Amino acid sequence: MRYHRPTSFADAAKIAASSTGTLRFLAGGTDVLVQMRAGMVQPDDLIDLKHIPQVDQILQTPDGGWRIGIAVPGIVLGEHTGLTRDWPGVVEGMNLVGSTQVQGRATLVGNLCNGSPAADSVPGMIAAGARVEVTGPNGTREIAVQDIPAGPGRTHLAKGEVVSAILLPPRGKNGGDAYLRFIPRTEMDIAVVGCAVNLTLDGDRIATARVALGAVAPTVILSDAAAQAIIGTTLDEAALAALTKAAEASAKPISDKRGTAEFRTELAGVLARRAAKIAYDRAKGHGK
Repeated sequence: MRYHRPTSFADAAKIAASSTGTLRFLAGGTDVLVQMRAGMVQPDDLIDLKHIPQVDQILQTPDGGWRIGIAVPGIVLGEHTGLTRDWPGVVEGMNLVGSTQVQGRATLVGNLCNGSPAADSVPGMIAAGARVEVTGPNGTREIAVQDIPAGPGRTHLAKGEVVSAILLPPRGKNGGDAYLRFIPRTEMDIAVVGCAVNLTLDGDRIATARVALGAVAPTVILSDAAAQAIIGTTLDEAALAALTKAAEASAKPISDKRGTAEFRTELAGVLARRAAKIAYDRAKGHGK
């Protein structure tokens, strides 16, 4: 195995582009190191990204958004006052990943690029309209988070490309988001279904909304139908009923040992309804 310690994303992209064998990136390491120890993967090239400047920083952008370094662990996200104030749903999704020990290492980018449809941090990022900065052999570009996963364990990143930052938009006024999941145990389990809702208000009415569902398809779903069900409403019972129905219709789950397709479909509606209520209350300035 060849171990690399680049000091820029451009150098990391060059190394990745020239690799002809199995390639893995190292930021938090909670996936790749476990896989290596279990003998599931033996990289020919392991690119350690932790020595690149600012990868461990959370910075506010000039427009009021946020730039999150690829090596920022979950525990640091949860302790960041500004980010938690603006995007509590994104933070609480990441804070559900693993144990306290895992939180000290696990990262948003690792959770995203692992390609799991049940990844807890991904629905919140998609609902928030987050983007990723990607560096490759031909320079840097931005991609919407929802366009990264290609299916379980796969991404749409091209050869030689590496995610170099997570970009969250400005929160703006009268906005709120939330993430909820269902798991069989009280903690340290994989989501059977997850749901994130992000919305903004004009008075008491919902002006914009985004609803993302996890673990009900090969990739996280951004449900336009679920969002449209509540836009223009005050989130009354009729709107919540329409949201529930739209979320259930958007879900395309499978049956496995963790739950039947029918159970997951019903959960999608239940969690969408609950998450929307929390997001609405946060947008009104109530609750955390």
